[in-house]
Amino acid sequence: MPKIALTNMQGANVGEIELADGIFAVPMNEPVVHQVIVAQLANKRQGTQSALGRTEVAGGGKKPWRQKGTGRARQGSTRAPQWTHGGVVFAPKPRDYSKSVPRKVKRLAMKCALSAKVAGEEMVVLDQLTFETPKTREMAKVLSAIGAEKKTLLVLPGKDETIARVSNNIPGLKLAFVNTINVLDILGCDKLVVVKDAVAQIEEVYA
Repeated sequence: MPKIALTNMQGANVGEIELADGIFAVPMNEPVVHQVIVAQLANKRQGTQSALGRTEVAGGGKKPWRQKGTGRARQGSTRAPQWTHGGVVFAPKPRDYSKSVPRKVKRLAMKCALSAKVAGEEMVVLDQLTFETPKTREMAKVLSAIGAEKKTLLVLPGKDETIARVSNNIPGLKLAFVNTINVLDILGCDKLVVVKDAVAQIEEVYA
């Protein structure tokens, strides 16, 4: 089993924690991770873009000039695509971009992402995270002490209004819970900070 240092809020090492092999020591499977990330990004798209084609633009019913004899190129409508204010060729219309991914593939991609953070020494496990006074600077001190001053994903075992309040104004910090973490956020952060209780929940969910 891989082991990782257990850190307190002051950044000091207070012990070690063993991680499950089947979740935190899985070989990277790039095609699977790529498939899940592509699906996740596609599912974020609204698909509401829309433009008018030549048949939908108002006007253009009259032929601008007669077919022959003017010396100019023949034209049938002022709403043809080559005209200013004309319709759009192959105009985009609202569509559904969503992709579905099998549950087993999602779980494997999640395990690969978590394992990559452990292997790259980009994961920090906190023994606890509590604040007596809800001050943003207190959270900033903790992040500085554990070396998580850049883009950070903080995984909590459950909702905590105090932590949410002190984390709001810190740039690059994103809060997540065991049931809301995803592959894109994990691989996209510089540091993955997980509270000890959340590690146990992750191992239970993905066992």
